[in-house]
Amino acid sequence: MAGVCAALAAARQGGKVALVQDRSVLGGNASSEIRMHIVGASCSGRRPGARESGIIEEIRLEDAVHNPTRSPHLFDLLLYDLVRNEPNITLLLDAHCFGCEVEETAEGRRIRRALVSRPMTEERFAIAARFYADCSGDSRLGLEAGADYRMGREAASEFDEPHAPPTADPRTLGSTILFMARDTGRPAPFRPPSWARRFTEEQLRLRSHREYEYGYWWAEWGGELDTVKDADAIRNELLAIALGVWDHVKNRCRPAQPDPSAGYEKWLAGELPSQASAENWALEWVGMLPGKRESRRLLGPCILTERDLLAGRPWEDEVAYGGWWIDLHPPAGVDAVEEYPCQQVELPWIYSIPLRALYSRNVGNLLMAGRNISATHVAFASTRVMGTCAVMGQAVGTAAAVAARAGLSRAGELLEPARIKALQQARLRGDAFLPAVAGQDPADLAPRAGIRASSEQDDAPARALVNGTTRAVPAGLHPPLAASRNAWISGELPATVELAWPEAIDIAEIHVTFDSGFERELALSMSDAFTRRMIRGPQPETVERYTLAAGEWAQTISGNYQRKRVHRPAEPVRASSLRLTVHATHGSPAARVFEIRVYATRGETIP
Repeated sequence: MAGVCAALAAARQGGKVALVQDRSVLGGNASSEIRMHIVGASCSGRRPGARESGIIEEIRLEDAVHNPTRSPHLFDLLLYDLVRNEPNITLLLDAHCFGCEVEETAEGRRIRRALVSRPMTEERFAIAARFYADCSGDSRLGLEAGADYRMGREAASEFDEPHAPPTADPRTLGSTILFMARDTGRPAPFRPPSWARRFTEEQLRLRSHREYEYGYWWAEWGGELDTVKDADAIRNELLAIALGVWDHVKNRCRPAQPDPSAGYEKWLAGELPSQASAENWALEWVGMLPGKRESRRLLGPCILTERDLLAGRPWEDEVAYGGWWIDLHPPAGVDAVEEYPCQQVELPWIYSIPLRALYSRNVGNLLMAGRNISATHVAFASTRVMGTCAVMGQAVGTAAAVAARAGLSRAGELLEPARIKALQQARLRGDAFLPAVAGQDPADLAPRAGIRASSEQDDAPARALVNGTTRAVPAGLHPPLAASRNAWISGELPATVELAWPEAIDIAEIHVTFDSGFERELALSMSDAFTRRMIRGPQPETVERYTLAAGEWAQTISGNYQRKRVHRPAEPVRASSLRLTVHATHGSPAARVFEIRVYATRGETIP
């Protein structure tokens, strides 16, 4: 998800992008090959209001509306469609980076060309670019470029991290192979292969196995090996584990309940259905590609630590945010029978991620996003989840395009104060959320307008449309942020809000940001229990039909389900006012709009 969002963000900023993917489908751990649902700062719904906005929200909403059967293959197609429809992206599927050419300059090391092989077509490619983003998870491009990296766990003393081990070691989080099963309505015997593992209830007593349809994330193994070099051996053992666990569920036990007093994951407690027998359940899919959690982490000028996350430390160069628990798993996985499958350290609030953790400290034009950013093992245990990876991907894609457009040669040049502020505003214009940065785009003409509405609620006035924050902020989300609805919410429907300027202006682009229900979770999941937390379809708060009018120009949109919409008249409109009329929503009795932006020139190409 980091790579997809990076490519789309750079392309929508006008950059020419080559997206290299070593599989036949996009999405990594979220693809049909692995089928892990995307989680992030909202902590699976435990931190309402923290859901990631931007490209990842666009993807989530598209999937919720157009994938009613929750098909992982349709999710593959959704990502492919988004990328293929972007004219600035050249997509190379089934292709992998096997090397690169670097050059030493007076300013340091740079990548000249990335070398890519596509065995399916017996072709090799040399890709020359001004900037590169390694979103590969295993940091293959960074490795070939000689970028500094770490792999394994730091000692607690190195960064004063309470949850790091006393001594450093090469161990990592392991990998998991998921499976899917369904109730056939009649007995469905299962005979395991001879090489499947055999588990006892005692061995699995700390691992809940009462949900049958979606495998078990805790069926983890391989963290005591090299998760790159030993990947084939890890896959083979994970298949033996997955089928051995299913054999146990089918043939040897009634599902056991973990002792909640022992600190088992809160998000599991009381939410999975109690099922007395798996007799009628049958496997319908077993993954052949492990979902990998950890391998190499590239090093930037800043290394995020556990202390940074716990403190919610602000960064002057923040470009993304996270908030998932510090989620540490025993490297031995299922073989650590006396340990719970995870130790989750709750964070008091969301935290910022600086640009300096997203580019290499010794390869000037190399950025990174995903589970390979510059972080300690303990901090990575939070930043590694896909919702956070996605917003980091959009951040580095935006950064690369902004830097290239400015003629820069090193990512670090973006740290110059005026440039980092411009990058942050570009991120916000792309529907990012930065906890310590409000929207203050000097090109946005909306804050200069007088604003009045046909009706408004007392705590959600029309003037909130230009306050620079595009989500409701609950108490405790982030210390500097006061709780606020940050939206215009009408008293009834239809409802109209008008922006008026003292003199006529040119209107070339209009941005409107609606409410899409960030207090709920939203993701594609094969888990029935997780899906019950969501609304699969258009979100009820979202505006469905609306009209924009300025001067003699007007446009009515019906069937909207997206949070962020950008409108561009065929020719700039000369007018002294702009009206938004909300006719209908997908269920809410009121119009709910977070922001309106108005530009005299066209910007990025968000649909």
